[in-house]
Amino acid sequence: MSKRPFVMSREAIVSQILPFSCVDGPGSRLVIFLQGCNYQCKNCHNPYTINVCDACGDCIAHCPQQALKHVKIGTKDHIVWDKNLCTQCDTCLSICPKQSSPKTTTYSIEQLIAIIDAQRHVINGITVSGGEASLQLPFVINLFKTIKSTAHLAHLSCMIDTNGSLSITGWHRLLPYLDGAMVDLKAWQQDTHRYITARDNHKVFQSITWLAAQQKLYEVRLLSIPTITDYDSEIDALANYLRQLPSTTQIKLNAFHHHGVEGVAVQWPACTQDDIELLASQLIQRGVNNITLPTIYLNEVK
Repeated sequence: MSKRPFVMSREAIVSQILPFSCVDGPGSRLVIFLQGCNYQCKNCHNPYTINVCDACGDCIAHCPQQALKHVKIGTKDHIVWDKNLCTQCDTCLSICPKQSSPKTTTYSIEQLIAIIDAQRHVINGITVSGGEASLQLPFVINLFKTIKSTAHLAHLSCMIDTNGSLSITGWHRLLPYLDGAMVDLKAWQQDTHRYITARDNHKVFQSITWLAAQQKLYEVRLLSIPTITDYDSEIDALANYLRQLPSTTQIKLNAFHHHGVEGVAVQWPACTQDDIELLASQLIQRGVNNITLPTIYLNEVK
């Protein structure tokens, strides 16, 4: 399981940068996906973003394009990935004993600011996601602070997509530079949440409550996995909880699909449009508003 190893505030390990997105917060956004997560979700659609490469080198000899090489920077070993040679065959991912990815890039604050600056006329803001973005909290704070203190970038909103595991102390540190958070509530009951993620959900509820009190809770996301998640059996308690959130908070329902998942989750049933619409109607009947439904349903069974 990935720990919180990052203490640097000037650099971050990034798995991907999406220059334009309309589904990762309000408006059009540049999204930075940071590598590393402290959850072990069985249903993760990007399992290679969970662990951080330890430079063991097992992947190098198996790369058909020789896009990977081993280097030593100071006293530390690193795997360097050549984007120009890579054909995205993902052989390295299948070889990795840690189910990690060597296809990451270390970015400095200055490098990311330059990328954001080039996009500033066509986006409304920045979203940091993951993995779990809060594992690299010092960097996220520094990035958001730099954006807010740069005159021609200060209009961009700064948001985080998170599993909600950050401590309240951490949220306090991020608060001065945060415009909003999207939080995943992966299950209602502790046992269900622990089965799906291998972690408790008490910090998730703490984060949601605290962010709501600070008027920084933009969205709560519920991923529906038929027969696995417990929203249907806990619908009354769930609806009562969601009704108490600020009326401006979006409740986003997501449908589980098999794309990218591995292991036991491959055998789980996909969530259909009918499943999502039933969950939405149950919540609406109980007074929950501001519900957003998926625009696309993968693995739809008719």
